[in-house]
Amino acid sequence: MKVHFGYEKKQVLDALRSHFFSRPEIRLMVILVNVFAILSAVLFYFNKIQPISFLAFSLMWFLLWLTIRIFLPLSIYKRSQTFKDEFILEMQDTGIELMTERGTQHWEWKRFSAFKETNYFFHLYFDSRSFFLVPKDAFNDLPDLQWARQLLKDKIN
Repeated sequence: MKVHFGYEKKQVLDALRSHFFSRPEIRLMVILVNVFAILSAVLFYFNKIQPISFLAFSLMWFLLWLTIRIFLPLSIYKRSQTFKDEFILEMQDTGIELMTERGTQHWEWKRFSAFKETNYFFHLYFDSRSFFLVPKDAFNDLPDLQWARQLLKDKIN
């Protein structure tokens, strides 16, 4: 099956956010900052800490949120030429072939370590930090999308 696609900025940013929040180190950092922010609010309420401490943890929480939700995805989007290209992707029994005007790349199924499905994309992971996004709206209809989903489940997981 062949699909033709490009990327929409809003959808890519959403996919990158999903990727970052799936990382264990990011999740742990968010949990710790939230715990400290809540703890500082409780301690501030009971007059155990000064307002500056509460303000510092609130500011840290806000900066972390801005970084993960906006700055990190935006910086990766702007740096990557991939999101500006147009692609033809062919899913075969032997693997995936990706074609652009710059060339062709073939990946055997064993090259992929995992795949994840989000609202707009299939994330095809080479390793925990490296992945390729296949837009779900590139497929012609629901049966094609379901066929691709099943193929990915059979070949990658």
